[in-house]
Amino acid sequence: MAEYGNNTIKPVFPPLYLYEPDMTEKRINLKENNINKLNIIKSSMNKRKILFIAALLLSALAVNAAGKIYKPWSNGRLVVSENNRYIVHENGQPFFWMGNTAWLLPERLNREEAEYFLEKDRLAGYNVEQIQVLNAIPTFNVYGHAANNADFDFSKVSKPGVYGYWEHLDYIVDVAANNGIYIAMDCIWGSMIDKMDVKKAAALGKFLGERYKDKPNIIWMIGGDIMGDKKPEVWDAMARAIKKVDKNHIMTFHPRGRTTSAWWYNDREWMDFNMFQSGHRRYGQRNGDGDYTIKENTEEDNWRYVDMSFEKKPLRPVIDGEPSYEDIPQGLHDFSAPRWMDYDVRRYAYWAVFGGAFGHTYGHNSVMQFIRPGLKASFGAEKPWWEAMEDPGYNQMKYLKWLMLSFPFTERVADQSIISGQNGERYDRIIATRGNDYLLVYNYSGKPMSIDLTKISGAKKNVWWMNPADGKLTYLGEYDSKIVEFTYDAAYLRGSDRVLIAVDSSKNYIGKTDVMLKEKN
Repeated sequence: MAEYGNNTIKPVFPPLYLYEPDMTEKRINLKENNINKLNIIKSSMNKRKILFIAALLLSALAVNAAGKIYKPWSNGRLVVSENNRYIVHENGQPFFWMGNTAWLLPERLNREEAEYFLEKDRLAGYNVEQIQVLNAIPTFNVYGHAANNADFDFSKVSKPGVYGYWEHLDYIVDVAANNGIYIAMDCIWGSMIDKMDVKKAAALGKFLGERYKDKPNIIWMIGGDIMGDKKPEVWDAMARAIKKVDKNHIMTFHPRGRTTSAWWYNDREWMDFNMFQSGHRRYGQRNGDGDYTIKENTEEDNWRYVDMSFEKKPLRPVIDGEPSYEDIPQGLHDFSAPRWMDYDVRRYAYWAVFGGAFGHTYGHNSVMQFIRPGLKASFGAEKPWWEAMEDPGYNQMKYLKWLMLSFPFTERVADQSIISGQNGERYDRIIATRGNDYLLVYNYSGKPMSIDLTKISGAKKNVWWMNPADGKLTYLGEYDSKIVEFTYDAAYLRGSDRVLIAVDSSKNYIGKTDVMLKEKN
C-alpha cells in the first residue's frame, strides 16, 4: 500500500472502551462492561450501529466456547520444504498461508476489538495477520501510548504496572496464538526509511527479536511497501539483528507494488521466502505509480510475479503478500473509479496459488486500516471495519485453503501444459496446477477449455466443478485419460469463475457424492 494519508494513530474518536487495564488481568469480561462501552460510543454512533457493535462483541463470548482450536505450531516451527517451494512444519505437516492484511491492528483496536477481530478471522479461515508494528516515529496506539522515540532507545519502553504500547502488542500476539493465528510483523513501514539508519535498525531488530523470539506464532516481515534498493543496508541490519537472537521464525521482505523481494534480497542469508505485491492497479494503469520492470498492460497478472521469483537462484517459496483489496478503488487514488469486488480478489488468489505460490494474502480497504466513524479514511474507505468483515470476498478465501489442503501439498507444481491448445490473455487466462494424481484448473472468464487429463496418473479420472464463491462441488462423471473439452453454462466474466478438479479415479481425496469442500486446518 501507499502511505495511509497523514493520519496520526492517536484516536480521533473515542474507542469502544477506553481503559487502563491492570497488568494482572487476563481477559476483560465483555458482558459486564458492555454498558460502559455503549455509554462511551453513543455520542458518536447512531442507535443501530451501537446495537450492531454490542452484538458483535457479545458474540465473541459465545462462539466456539467449548471447541478445541487448532494450533498449527503443535506440528513444530515453520521451515522451508525440501523442494524449496513451500512452507511446512518441522514434522512435515503442510502449512497453507491464508493471510489477512490487518496493518493497523496494533494502533487502532483496543483489547476487546482485537479479541473480536481475531476470533472472527479464525472462523473465516485466516491463519496469518500481516500487521505494522510501527508506521510512524513515534507510533501511537488507541490508548494514546507511544511505541518509540526518535533515538530508538528501547531501554525504557515498558514501565511497571503500565499497560503501554508493547504490552498491548504482546496481548494481541497472545490472543492471536489462542486462535491459532500467526502474526506476520512488519517491523517498521517503509515510508519511515529516511528517518532510519543502520544503528536504529539494528536496535529495533534486537528489541523485537528478543521480545518475541519465544512466541510460537511470529513471522518476520522486513520492509513495508518500499523498493528494496532504497537503503538496503538498513533492512539488512534490521533483519540480521533479529536473526541473531531469534532462530525460531521465518522471515521475508514486503516490497513496493508491482515488485518482488526476489529482485533485491533473494540471495540474503536471512531470507526464507519471497513476497511480492501485485498491487491495486488494473491493466494499463501507470499514472503516478512510478516505473516498474513489468510489461505494460500486465499489471493484473500476479501469476507473473511467481514466475519472476522462481527464476531466481536459490529457489525460494513465494507468496502474493498484497494483491488488490476488496472494495478499494482500482488504482487507489481516484475514488470515483470502480472498486475491486469479490470476484477480483478470488482471481488474484487462485492465479497466484495455481501459479505456484504456497499461500495467499487477502485484503479489504476498510479492514486493513480499521476505519470507523470519526476516523479519517485513506483510499476512499467508507465501511466500518466490522461491517466490511461481512463482505463476500472476505468470507470466500477459506475455500481456497480447503481445496489446496485436500490434496498432497508439497508435490504440487504449476503446469500450463495441462491446457491443451492456445491459452487466453488477461481475464481469459486459464491457469493450472497438479500433483501426481490430481489436477486443478482455474477459469475466471468462463471460456471453453481443453484439458489434458493424461498429465496425471490413472486410466480414468473423476471430475468436478468447484465454485470458489461458496465451495460447492458438482460431480461431472468419470472420464478417460485423454484431452477433454470442458465448459460450464454461465455468463462470460465477472462472477462466473470455476475450478475444474480432476483426480485419478483410484484416489478418494473427494467423494463423488460430496456437495461441498470440507474444512481443513
